[in-house]
Amino acid sequence: MRRLLVVLLALLFTAGTAVADVQVVGGARASIAINPWVVHLTDPNGYQFCGGTVVAPTKVLTAAHCAIGRKAGQLRVVAGREDKKSDAGVVATPVSVWIHPQYVSADRGEDLAVLTMQEPLPVTPLPMAEQADNDLYQPGTPLRALGWGRTSENGRTSRYLMEATLPVLPDTDCSGAYPQFVRADMFCAGYPEGKVDTCQGDSGGPLVAAGKLVGVTSWGEGCARRGKPGVYVRVVRYADDLRQVVGTAPPAVVEPQ
Repeated sequence: MRRLLVVLLALLFTAGTAVADVQVVGGARASIAINPWVVHLTDPNGYQFCGGTVVAPTKVLTAAHCAIGRKAGQLRVVAGREDKKSDAGVVATPVSVWIHPQYVSADRGEDLAVLTMQEPLPVTPLPMAEQADNDLYQPGTPLRALGWGRTSENGRTSRYLMEATLPVLPDTDCSGAYPQFVRADMFCAGYPEGKVDTCQGDSGGPLVAAGKLVGVTSWGEGCARRGKPGVYVRVVRYADDLRQVVGTAPPAVVEPQ
């Protein structure tokens, strides 16, 4: 699922980013009933190119590279639809698009966008990781990646929602694979031998652990290649920024008794 990025390949290449479309490679079918907050993005003609996560009733978090250069009216959010060829769920057009003000390209960080709907989406939002969730980024932590992206590097996107389990990798693995890796903003997940990964079409989609959104599929080189893991937005790094945009309250402070 990793490289939904390829969707904006032309823009990314212009920016000098080495990326690929993300879809779940080496994954399995996933249930939208169990993962109601995962959505996919399409153009007005129904072409699916990215994923996203409902993080508040009217807010969808996705990757900036999925939304950059597009007006709100050119985007569609499809929620509650596991099979892209079905008519289940709802299709909503955003009324506004927020892109992180420091975003330049996926491989330079800040690869986040928030789409705002006019009406609440009929799904339960997924909580975003907060500062107290830093342990979820420890190497070896298993994360679930979801999306409708390609199932192989040069294959077709998936008709059905897919998922794969990817362990968090040490930052040294990331910096060794990608010189442009920004440790504070990103993390890598996958296996040293590759084989399981996100791919084109998965960009903007969620990585989940402990019932929290910990990562957003961002970029990488190819799909499921040995030594080239997927790179994801470190959501906890942007907790304060996102809270202001999404409108969620900060976590309650529990005073010692």
